Amino acid sequence: MAPSFEGMEGMEGMEGMVGIAAGFASGAGSFFPDRIDLPFVTVEYQPGLPIAKQRIDIPAFPYRNWDGTWYALLVLTQFVGLATGWDQLGPQILPPWAPTGDWDSKVPVPPNPESAYDMVQGELDGLVVAAQDERADALGEILAQSTQFGTYFLDLLTATNGYPATAKMLTIANVVGGFCAMFYKGKYQRPRASMLCPALLPPIPVPGHASFPSGHSTQAHLMALVMSDVLAGQPQLPSMANDMQALADRIARNREIAGLHYPSDTDGGVALAKLINPLLKKPLPPLPNGTPNPTPTWYNQALALAQAEWA
Repeated sequence: MAPSFEGMEGMEGMEGMVGIAAGFASGAGSFFPDRIDLPFVTVEYQPGLPIAKQRIDIPAFPYRNWDGTWYALLVLTQFVGLATGWDQLGPQILPPWAPTGDWDSKVPVPPNPESAYDMVQGELDGLVVAAQDERADALGEILAQSTQFGTYFLDLLTATNGYPATAKMLTIANVVGGFCAMFYKGKYQRPRASMLCPALLPPIPVPGHASFPSGHSTQAHLMALVMSDVLAGQPQLPSMANDMQALADRIARNREIAGLHYPSDTDGGVALAKLINPLLKKPLPPLPNGTPNPTPTWYNQALALAQAEWA
């Protein structure tokens, strides 16, 4: 089912899932022009048997009818509400030379003689070299992955048809990863590389939010981890896990070549994805009597159905 990101365009990389599941039925349905003189609802299948009187008993909204994007938002609300500690991960994702997110401090950070300022200048020098040596060759991927990269994973998995639950898992990784990355961007307010070195002149619009951690890196690496969970126990997992890791690294690296992110932004996204993944799989809290809650979380239900597609 083709996810829609209406109203969520401001989250870096959120648009990266548009078109992820082309060929699946869209949760938004289709447009059907109706007749003026004979509306469909007035049709009688047989004399005295109007189709408007044909009713179906459905006790609950079917899981399969959830559009991937809206289902991902359900997962996100539960993920946030379960108090998993997703908002306390900052010290584990910051680079060791900027332990508090102070990006321009000139005070050396023991045991290294360099300061955060020195490290940032070194990163900028590396981005200048990347723009000079790699950007022209990488430009096609930079442009394509700016607006969508979920389809890269589906194509790599050869799962472009008949894997709606798998597509839903990728959408979940995209939404939750983007949300968490945005939280830490707001917390650490790192200026974009092209703000410090305008000559980088990125070939695509610079996102209107802070730089650290990279949203693309967080989302792509979380997609790779989530899909490794989906493929758990399958014979293709070892090879596919390596392939998906390589793809996530490539997506993140292209953002550096474009002058949009520092390498430490990429590293922060990798670290954040690794920390988010196990939190997603946590069960609901025990029942009041202390027994385990038998109801699976929205995420674990989606994971089980995606795994069934590969069984």
